[in-house]
Amino acid sequence: MTRYALAVDIGGTKLEAALVAEDGAIVDGSRTRRPTGRTADAASLDAAIDEAVAHALAALPEGGELVGAGVGSAGPIDRAAGAITPVNMPRARGYRLADAVARAASTVVGREVTAVLGHDGGALALAEAWLGAARGSKAALSIVVSTGVGGGFTFAGAYAPGATGNAGHLGQVRREGGLTLEEIASGPASAAWAQAQGWTGATGEDLARDAAAGDPIARAAIERSARAVGEALADAATLVDLDVVAIGGGFSRVSDDYIDLVQQALTASAVHAYSQATRVVRSGLGDEGPLIGAAALVLR
Repeated sequence: MTRYALAVDIGGTKLEAALVAEDGAIVDGSRTRRPTGRTADAASLDAAIDEAVAHALAALPEGGELVGAGVGSAGPIDRAAGAITPVNMPRARGYRLADAVARAASTVVGREVTAVLGHDGGALALAEAWLGAARGSKAALSIVVSTGVGGGFTFAGAYAPGATGNAGHLGQVRREGGLTLEEIASGPASAAWAQAQGWTGATGEDLARDAAAGDPIARAAIERSARAVGEALADAATLVDLDVVAIGGGFSRVSDDYIDLVQQALTASAVHAYSQATRVVRSGLGDEGPLIGAAALVLR
Protein backbone atom coordinates (compact mmCIF):
# COMPACT_ATOMS: atom_id res chain seq x y z
CA MET A 1 0.00 0.00 0.00
CA THR A 2 1.43 3.38 -1.03
CA ARG A 3 1.64 6.02 1.69
CA TYR A 4 0.56 9.60 1.00
CA ALA A 5 0.72 12.87 2.89
CA LEU A 6 -1.44 15.93 2.50
CA ALA A 7 0.85 18.91 1.96
CA VAL A 8 -0.15 22.51 2.65
CA ASP A 9 2.10 25.52 2.02
CA ILE A 10 1.02 29.00 3.06
CA GLY A 11 2.73 32.32 2.47
CA GLY A 12 2.11 36.00 2.00
CA THR A 13 0.67 35.58 -1.50
CA LYS A 14 -1.01 32.19 -1.69
CA LEU A 15 -2.00 28.97 0.02
CA GLU A 16 -1.31 25.75 -1.85
CA ALA A 17 -2.27 22.16 -1.12
CA ALA A 18 -1.49 18.86 -2.79
CA LEU A 19 -1.24 15.15 -2.15
CA VAL A 20 2.32 13.80 -2.11
CA ALA A 21 3.31 10.13 -2.40
CA GLU A 22 6.00 8.53 -0.26
CA ASP A 23 8.55 8.88 -3.08
CA GLY A 24 8.01 12.65 -3.14
CA ALA A 25 5.88 12.75 -6.29
CA ILE A 26 2.93 15.15 -6.30
CA VAL A 27 -0.24 13.29 -7.28
CA ASP A 28 -1.63 14.44 -10.62
CA GLY A 29 -4.66 16.66 -10.29
CA SER A 30 -4.27 17.18 -6.54
CA ARG A 31 -2.49 20.53 -6.53
CA THR A 32 -4.51 23.70 -6.04
CA ARG A 33 -4.03 27.22 -4.70
CA ARG A 34 -6.00 30.01 -3.08
CA PRO A 35 -4.96 33.65 -2.52
CA THR A 36 -3.89 34.98 0.90
CA GLY A 37 -2.34 38.47 1.14
CA ARG A 38 -1.99 41.04 3.93
CA THR A 39 -5.74 41.06 4.57
CA ALA A 40 -5.94 37.32 5.22
CA ASP A 41 -7.56 36.52 8.56
CA ALA A 42 -8.84 33.44 10.38
CA ALA A 43 -12.13 33.33 8.48
CA SER A 44 -10.61 33.67 5.02
CA LEU A 45 -7.88 31.16 5.84
CA ASP A 46 -10.43 28.67 7.18
CA ALA A 47 -12.36 28.91 3.90
CA ALA A 48 -9.24 28.61 1.75
CA ILE A 49 -7.99 25.61 3.70
CA ASP A 50 -11.34 23.82 3.52
CA GLU A 51 -11.48 24.26 -0.26
CA ALA A 52 -7.85 23.41 -0.98
CA VAL A 53 -7.72 20.38 1.31
CA ALA A 54 -10.94 18.95 -0.12
CA HIS A 55 -9.57 19.35 -3.65
CA ALA A 56 -6.26 17.68 -2.79
CA LEU A 57 -7.75 14.74 -0.93
CA ALA A 58 -10.22 14.04 -3.71
CA ALA A 59 -7.20 12.77 -5.68
CA LEU A 60 -6.22 10.13 -3.08
CA PRO A 61 -5.84 6.90 -5.08
CA GLU A 62 -8.09 4.03 -4.16
CA GLY A 63 -6.34 1.86 -1.59
CA GLY A 64 -3.78 4.58 -0.76
CA GLU A 65 -2.97 5.29 2.87
CA LEU A 66 -3.14 8.91 4.10
CA VAL A 67 -0.59 9.05 6.92
CA GLY A 68 -1.05 12.67 7.93
CA ALA A 69 -0.73 16.29 6.90
CA GLY A 70 2.44 18.36 6.71
CA VAL A 71 2.12 22.14 6.79
CA GLY A 72 4.78 24.69 5.85
CA SER A 73 4.04 28.31 6.72
CA ALA A 74 5.56 31.73 6.50
CA GLY A 75 6.93 32.50 9.92
CA PRO A 76 7.53 32.98 12.68
CA ILE A 77 5.67 29.94 13.89
CA ASP A 78 5.00 28.29 17.22
CA ARG A 79 5.62 24.68 16.26
CA ALA A 80 4.50 23.22 19.59
CA ALA A 81 1.16 25.06 19.50
CA GLY A 82 0.69 24.67 15.75
CA ALA A 83 0.18 28.44 15.45
CA ILE A 84 1.61 31.12 13.17
CA THR A 85 2.54 34.80 13.52
CA PRO A 86 3.42 35.59 9.89
CA VAL A 87 5.15 38.88 9.11
CA ASN A 88 3.30 39.28 5.81
CA MET A 89 -0.20 38.42 7.15
CA PRO A 90 -0.66 40.57 10.26
CA ARG A 91 -4.36 39.68 10.69
CA ALA A 92 -3.47 35.97 10.86
CA ARG A 93 -1.13 36.22 13.83
CA GLY A 94 -2.00 33.60 16.41
CA TYR A 95 -3.94 31.53 13.85
CA ARG A 96 -3.85 27.83 14.75
CA LEU A 97 -2.94 26.60 11.30
CA ALA A 98 -2.17 22.99 12.18
CA ASP A 99 -5.56 22.57 13.86
CA ALA A 100 -7.34 24.10 10.84
CA VAL A 101 -5.64 21.72 8.40
CA ALA A 102 -6.21 18.70 10.64
CA ARG A 103 -9.88 19.59 11.04
CA ALA A 104 -10.39 20.07 7.29
CA ALA A 105 -8.63 16.81 6.41
CA SER A 106 -10.45 14.85 9.10
CA THR A 107 -13.80 16.09 7.80
CA VAL A 108 -12.99 14.93 4.28
CA VAL A 109 -11.70 11.44 5.13
CA GLY A 110 -14.04 10.76 8.05
CA ARG A 111 -11.36 9.98 10.63
CA GLU A 112 -8.78 11.84 12.69
CA VAL A 113 -5.82 13.19 10.69
CA THR A 114 -2.79 14.63 12.48
CA ALA A 115 -1.07 17.75 11.11
CA VAL A 116 2.59 18.65 11.66
CA LEU A 117 3.65 22.31 11.31
CA GLY A 118 7.02 23.65 10.16
CA HIS A 119 8.01 27.00 8.73
CA ASP A 120 8.19 27.20 4.96
CA GLY A 121 11.95 27.67 4.77
CA GLY A 122 12.47 24.59 6.89
CA ALA A 123 10.10 22.59 4.71
CA LEU A 124 12.00 23.66 1.61
CA ALA A 125 15.29 22.69 3.28
CA LEU A 126 13.99 19.22 4.06
CA ALA A 127 12.77 18.77 0.47
CA GLU A 128 16.07 19.91 -1.03
CA ALA A 129 18.04 17.59 1.24
CA TRP A 130 15.73 14.68 0.41
CA LEU A 131 15.29 15.02 -3.36
CA GLY A 132 16.78 18.31 -4.50
CA ALA A 133 19.96 20.33 -4.81
CA ALA A 134 21.18 19.67 -1.24
CA ARG A 135 21.21 15.88 -1.45
CA GLY A 136 24.37 14.49 0.10
CA SER A 137 25.27 17.75 1.84
CA LYS A 138 26.80 17.81 5.30
CA ALA A 139 25.38 21.22 6.22
CA ALA A 140 22.92 23.04 3.97
CA LEU A 141 20.75 26.11 4.05
CA SER A 142 17.82 26.36 1.66
CA ILE A 143 16.14 29.73 1.20
CA VAL A 144 13.18 31.30 -0.57
CA VAL A 145 13.44 34.78 -2.12
CA SER A 146 9.90 35.80 -3.04
CA THR A 147 7.24 37.99 -1.39
CA GLY A 148 9.31 37.34 1.72
CA VAL A 149 12.70 35.80 2.47
CA GLY A 150 12.95 32.67 4.60
CA GLY A 151 15.18 29.67 5.04
CA GLY A 152 15.90 26.44 6.85
CA PHE A 153 18.83 24.23 7.79
CA THR A 154 19.55 20.54 7.33
CA PHE A 155 22.54 18.66 8.68
CA ALA A 156 23.41 15.38 6.99
CA GLY A 157 19.92 15.44 5.50
CA ALA A 158 18.10 15.89 8.81
CA TYR A 159 15.86 18.92 9.35
CA ALA A 160 17.05 21.23 12.14
CA PRO A 161 13.98 23.15 13.37
CA GLY A 162 15.64 24.89 16.32
CA ALA A 163 14.08 25.47 19.73
CA THR A 164 10.71 26.77 18.47
CA GLY A 165 10.75 25.67 14.82
CA ASN A 166 12.16 28.91 13.39
CA ALA A 167 15.81 28.09 12.68
CA GLY A 168 16.95 29.61 9.40
CA HIS A 169 14.62 32.64 9.47
CA LEU A 170 17.10 34.58 7.38
CA GLY A 171 14.70 37.29 6.23
CA GLN A 172 14.68 39.03 9.60
CA VAL A 173 18.43 39.41 10.07
CA ARG A 174 19.48 43.07 10.03
CA ARG A 175 21.44 44.51 7.16
CA GLU A 176 22.33 48.01 5.94
CA GLY A 177 20.58 50.95 7.57
CA GLY A 178 18.92 48.71 10.15
CA LEU A 179 16.64 47.16 7.54
CA THR A 180 16.00 43.45 7.52
CA LEU A 181 17.15 41.34 4.61
CA GLU A 182 13.51 40.89 3.60
CA GLU A 183 13.01 44.67 3.56
CA ILE A 184 15.91 44.95 1.11
CA ALA A 185 15.90 41.82 -1.03
CA SER A 186 12.34 40.54 -1.44
CA GLY A 187 10.42 41.07 -4.65
CA PRO A 188 8.11 43.81 -3.29
CA ALA A 189 10.99 45.56 -1.51
CA SER A 190 13.11 45.54 -4.67
CA ALA A 191 10.26 46.96 -6.73
CA ALA A 192 9.65 49.69 -4.13
CA TRP A 193 13.35 50.63 -4.09
CA ALA A 194 13.38 50.87 -7.89
CA GLN A 195 10.29 53.08 -7.83
CA ALA A 196 12.05 55.42 -5.40
CA GLN A 197 14.83 55.75 -7.98
CA GLY A 198 12.37 56.79 -10.69
CA TRP A 199 11.42 53.44 -12.20
CA THR A 200 7.79 53.31 -13.33
CA GLY A 201 7.04 49.58 -13.04
CA ALA A 202 5.17 47.90 -10.20
CA THR A 203 6.12 44.25 -9.64
CA GLY A 204 8.98 41.78 -9.64
CA GLU A 205 7.78 40.56 -13.02
CA ASP A 206 8.07 44.13 -14.32
CA LEU A 207 11.61 44.33 -12.93
CA ALA A 208 12.56 41.14 -14.75
CA ARG A 209 11.14 42.40 -18.03
CA ASP A 210 12.67 45.86 -17.83
CA ALA A 211 16.07 44.66 -16.66
CA ALA A 212 16.21 42.22 -19.57
CA ALA A 213 15.38 45.13 -21.89
CA GLY A 214 18.30 47.15 -20.51
CA ASP A 215 16.67 49.40 -17.90
CA PRO A 216 19.53 50.38 -15.55
CA ILE A 217 17.34 51.01 -12.50
CA ALA A 218 15.59 47.66 -12.78
CA ARG A 219 18.95 45.96 -13.16
CA ALA A 220 20.35 47.85 -10.15
CA ALA A 221 17.40 46.67 -8.02
CA ILE A 222 18.11 43.05 -8.93
CA GLU A 223 21.81 43.43 -8.18
CA ARG A 224 21.02 45.12 -4.86
CA SER A 225 18.80 42.20 -3.85
CA ALA A 226 21.35 39.58 -4.82
CA ARG A 227 24.17 41.42 -3.07
CA ALA A 228 22.19 41.65 0.19
CA VAL A 229 21.29 37.95 0.02
CA GLY A 230 24.89 36.95 -0.71
CA GLU A 231 26.25 39.00 2.17
CA ALA A 232 23.70 37.52 4.58
CA LEU A 233 24.59 34.03 3.35
CA ALA A 234 28.28 34.75 3.95
CA ASP A 235 27.44 35.43 7.59
CA ALA A 236 25.38 32.22 7.80
CA ALA A 237 28.16 30.20 6.17
CA THR A 238 30.69 31.62 8.60
CA LEU A 239 28.54 30.76 11.61
CA VAL A 240 27.35 27.30 10.55
CA ASP A 241 30.06 26.10 8.11
CA LEU A 242 27.74 25.39 5.19
CA ASP A 243 28.74 23.43 2.12
CA VAL A 244 25.74 24.40 -0.03
CA VAL A 245 22.91 26.93 -0.19
CA ALA A 246 19.91 26.16 -2.41
CA ILE A 247 17.79 29.13 -3.47
CA GLY A 248 14.19 29.00 -4.65
CA GLY A 249 11.22 31.37 -4.78
CA GLY A 250 9.76 33.48 -7.53
CA PHE A 251 12.06 36.48 -7.20
CA SER A 252 15.16 34.28 -7.41
CA ARG A 253 14.21 33.83 -11.07
CA VAL A 254 14.06 37.57 -11.76
CA SER A 255 17.20 37.26 -13.90
CA ASP A 256 19.11 34.35 -15.38
CA ASP A 257 22.22 35.30 -13.41
CA TYR A 258 20.60 35.97 -10.01
CA ILE A 259 22.17 32.87 -8.42
CA ASP A 260 25.55 33.81 -9.89
CA LEU A 261 25.23 37.32 -8.44
CA VAL A 262 24.44 35.87 -5.00
CA GLN A 263 27.44 33.55 -5.24
CA GLN A 264 29.73 36.43 -6.15
CA ALA A 265 28.52 38.49 -3.19
CA LEU A 266 28.89 35.59 -0.77
CA THR A 267 32.42 34.82 -1.91
CA ALA A 268 33.46 38.48 -1.80
CA SER A 269 31.96 39.06 1.64
CA ALA A 270 33.04 35.88 3.44
CA VAL A 271 36.26 36.20 5.44
CA HIS A 272 37.46 32.60 5.76
CA ALA A 273 38.30 30.04 3.12
CA TYR A 274 35.72 27.54 4.41
CA SER A 275 32.87 30.04 4.14
CA GLN A 276 34.11 31.35 0.79
CA ALA A 277 33.86 27.77 -0.48
CA THR A 278 30.10 27.57 0.17
CA ARG A 279 28.30 26.81 -3.10
CA VAL A 280 25.13 28.67 -4.07
CA VAL A 281 22.84 26.68 -6.35
CA ARG A 282 19.33 26.99 -7.68
CA SER A 283 16.66 24.91 -5.99
CA GLY A 284 16.46 21.49 -7.57
CA LEU A 285 12.70 21.21 -7.07
CA GLY A 286 11.41 24.54 -8.36
CA ASP A 287 7.91 25.52 -7.30
CA GLU A 288 7.19 21.99 -6.04
CA GLY A 289 9.83 22.20 -3.29
CA PRO A 290 7.71 23.78 -0.54
CA LEU A 291 4.90 21.25 -1.00
CA ILE A 292 7.27 18.28 -1.14
CA GLY A 293 8.96 19.60 1.98
CA ALA A 294 5.67 20.06 3.81
CA ALA A 295 4.80 16.44 3.02
CA ALA A 296 8.27 15.36 4.15
CA LEU A 297 7.49 16.68 7.63
CA VAL A 298 5.23 13.62 7.81
CA LEU A 299 6.79 11.19 5.34
CA ARG A 300 10.40 11.60 6.50
